[in-house]
Amino acid sequence: MRASGKSGTGPIGLGFRALKGGGVVVGVVVDEGDPRVVLSTFLPTAADGDRLALEPYRVAYEMKRGADGGASREGAAAVAEGHKRQGELAAKGLGDVVRKLRDTGFQPAIAALLVNRAGWITDALAYSLSWPEHVPIAEGLAVRDALRLACGRCGLEVAEIDEKSLHAVASKQLRLSPHDMDVRLKSLGATVGRPWRREQKLACLSAWVTVAALP
Repeated sequence: MRASGKSGTGPIGLGFRALKGGGVVVGVVVDEGDPRVVLSTFLPTAADGDRLALEPYRVAYEMKRGADGGASREGAAAVAEGHKRQGELAAKGLGDVVRKLRDTGFQPAIAALLVNRAGWITDALAYSLSWPEHVPIAEGLAVRDALRLACGRCGLEVAEIDEKSLHAVASKQLRLSPHDMDVRLKSLGATVGRPWRREQKLACLSAWVTVAALP
């Protein structure tokens, strides 16, 4: 975990962007209207070599199907076990992050979880088995579920933010033009170093918007 060398007492927003195998986490505190990144890290949802936790739906897709062509009992059990491992590892990792922040005087106040418009999928396993291209989408949903669980275990309120509308919402709320917002995000990344790719910028912006809106 990379964090700034400064301590503080202000509330922190933690932004989460799900990826295969875990989530990018960026912590932002707002001091007198100015954002500051206090950590940038990756929260794994799968241990090295644990394919079931890394891609449970891919494992199930490759297993023998049930008589109706759907998931077998073994496939469903594999996905359930994969979810369990993802959630436990994410909860442990986030717990460590939160403790380290509190030890340096920061107080994580809210989690901003980036989501997409796949909320209509009520049965991710059936969805993933219907078409191979659906598998990566289901894997992303599983990681988000693990991040939600981790936040709940740590007592963090979760604000879900649609990724596609994030920049428009942020530009309006922060009163910054898209260009100025991009410049600010780039400069914030320089304070914590690499990697500072699209995923980190999105997590940072979601945290910034969310913590700035706190009363």
